[in-house]
Amino acid sequence: MRDSVVLSHFQINSIIEAKEANRKTIQISPDLGLTVIEISVVTDGAIFPGNNILNWDGIMQIKSCSNNCFELHGGKLTKIITYSQLTGLTYSLMSTNGAPTMLISGIPMHRIKGIDPYQDTLEKLRTLKHVGGNILDTATGLGYTAIEASKTAEHVTSIELDPAAIEIARINPWSRSLFDNPKITQLIGDSFDVIHTLKAGDFTRVIHDPPTFTLAGDLYSTEFYRELYRVLRQHGMLFHYIGNPESKSGQNVTRGVTRRLKDAGFLEVIPKPSAFGVVAYK
Repeated sequence: MRDSVVLSHFQINSIIEAKEANRKTIQISPDLGLTVIEISVVTDGAIFPGNNILNWDGIMQIKSCSNNCFELHGGKLTKIITYSQLTGLTYSLMSTNGAPTMLISGIPMHRIKGIDPYQDTLEKLRTLKHVGGNILDTATGLGYTAIEASKTAEHVTSIELDPAAIEIARINPWSRSLFDNPKITQLIGDSFDVIHTLKAGDFTRVIHDPPTFTLAGDLYSTEFYRELYRVLRQHGMLFHYIGNPESKSGQNVTRGVTRRLKDAGFLEVIPKPSAFGVVAYK
């Protein structure tokens, strides 16, 4: 576990209010809302455990960035953002009222309008009814799917294309279980390629939550769907996240996905509009 503090503008407002009210101590979350601790508010700024000092310049920097999260480590403040040498994309951690999401070149990887990213994850998993046995998660991201599925599954295999995404997840407090849970196996590589190395009929459930079609079109192909069908056990279930079913693009993608899933062998494909996806049965 990283010995650092992770903050967003949601936490910073309480420090500013404490200064204005001349309060010397406040309760604040050092991990984006997971826990609460007491810190000191002094002339120079705010003092976190380990004499980790956040000065006022840093406080105002965080306040001015409504979409970003920051890591405070050894008194050094760093915006949580990285550039991928592999894909040429920029990854960053975006703050919300609850669990943060990851931005890939400005595109959020979870629903954030009217829903918390972790609640978004729960909606997806609910479509699969009981999540037990061996689970395949085709796109790790921040690991929320793998973490939540591991609570009831025997084991979760999670695939991530880009080490840069894992770098962001390592800093995110909400992703900690991804790295210390023995029930989760992480694989690095393109799911389109990695899927060929997995055993036939090895998974009871598959959660396929790929990036947008424009970023990962091969993960929406009939060829890939045939591999998902192959690795699923008989009577297994696949959840496929697509996007807003009420948007024109969402409607078009849903039609194409449904057709190709059936071409790949899935006998029944059922829309799940509340989870922005479909469930397919083997």
